[in-house]
Amino acid sequence: MPRTVIHWFRRDLRLTDNTALRHAADASGQVIPVYILSNWEKEHGWTGPNRQHFLCGSLESLARNLEALDSRLIIRRGRADQELEKLIRETEAEAVYFNRDYDPYGREMEKKVQAVCKRLEVECHSCDDRVLHPPETVLTGSDQPYRVFTPYSKNWLTLEKAAPLPRVQKLGPKAEAKITSLEPPTVAHWKLDEPTAKIPPAGERAARQRMKQFIEERILHHYKETRDTPAGHTTSHLGPDLRHGLIGIRELHQRCQEAGHGQSAKVKESIATYIKELAWREFYFAILWHFPNVFEEEFNADWRGLPWPGTEEQFQRWAEGCTGFPIVDAGMRQLLGTGFMHNRLRMIVAMFLTKDLHCDWRAGEAFFMQQLVDGENASNNGGWQWSAGTGADAAPYFRIQNPWLQSARFDPEGVYIKQWVPELQDVPAPLLHEPPKPGLPLAPGYPLPMVDHRTERDRTLAIFAKHRERQR
Repeated sequence: MPRTVIHWFRRDLRLTDNTALRHAADASGQVIPVYILSNWEKEHGWTGPNRQHFLCGSLESLARNLEALDSRLIIRRGRADQELEKLIRETEAEAVYFNRDYDPYGREMEKKVQAVCKRLEVECHSCDDRVLHPPETVLTGSDQPYRVFTPYSKNWLTLEKAAPLPRVQKLGPKAEAKITSLEPPTVAHWKLDEPTAKIPPAGERAARQRMKQFIEERILHHYKETRDTPAGHTTSHLGPDLRHGLIGIRELHQRCQEAGHGQSAKVKESIATYIKELAWREFYFAILWHFPNVFEEEFNADWRGLPWPGTEEQFQRWAEGCTGFPIVDAGMRQLLGTGFMHNRLRMIVAMFLTKDLHCDWRAGEAFFMQQLVDGENASNNGGWQWSAGTGADAAPYFRIQNPWLQSARFDPEGVYIKQWVPELQDVPAPLLHEPPKPGLPLAPGYPLPMVDHRTERDRTLAIFAKHRERQR
């Protein structure tokens, strides 16, 4: 009888360059693929219909891809350790394979799954797959975690990167009909409404097409010079694909490196700039791994207990894209309309919420996670704490971006603003980058700026300075 094992799909919804799946296939005669749906309903503090819709499409695609291999995706619902125990008993599996997660919840569940396997006397194999270098392997000379990105990245860049693994071609016979499975879900599974945002196509094939477009259409070649321009297709748009594991990080890295062969120094510099963004992603994974308390409190202990006197009304105006600051409103409306926001805009709107409106960064962090298709909790937390001035390698609290100047610098012709704030379509571009005259809105129906940036900047400096004095 062939050896039967289980592969537990998590954030690795692909057949190509999938570490645990590859090992499971090589070590067995039959792989039982399983995905376990969470059982929360209606509301969740860290996700919403946009990302769940994308997940549903990715699972549907994965199920089709497995069928093409004469296999079958088993879908269950509930706690992963309990559902895996049931499946081990039903299939008489001799081993469980999965790829590691790096957030506190994922790590805790892995411990429970390992305990189940030990009790049932089956093998348990956990693999690193989501990163090029696991968090515990990139350390200082004294074996301590890095707290600052630049020395982390210098170390990370020198480490040898693993080659991608080939696509799995065979998983053995599909699970017998008596092994029950739910149908691939829709967002109704969580009692959510279908999203109103325009979500990109999901699944491994669509992700690979996006990766091909980014590299072969030379967006990557111009990345350094265009990545801060929010209008147009200037970045990879691979965030959702990395978040759900529709492409492998090893393959992405290798293809980016290969794209530089024979190219000019300028192109190679653009590629190096993008690869450094991959290092930022892993830096924030490492921060979360070593300092899981960042979900609850400021990474920098000096700023714990800092007051955030912003109001709920101010937060709501920010969340709806009705602040009267065109660049901020454009970013928020892009998020609401697509589940995506350009990275430069993420910094602008986050710093505006925390430094101009004085709202708690945790509220913005949660709102982003509920809206973003690519919501990656480690990077999202790191970005919000960076903008608030409280995180690892954060912008100093006294470095406060001026949204008017940011607007003029990165959207000088107002192309991005006018795309997402149609009320301003006929406003001359220079007027979009400076406060309007008192009492005179930029356009009919568009609100006046809800605050004065200079006044709120001074207020922020006073709040931080007063808190620092109290700490002494």
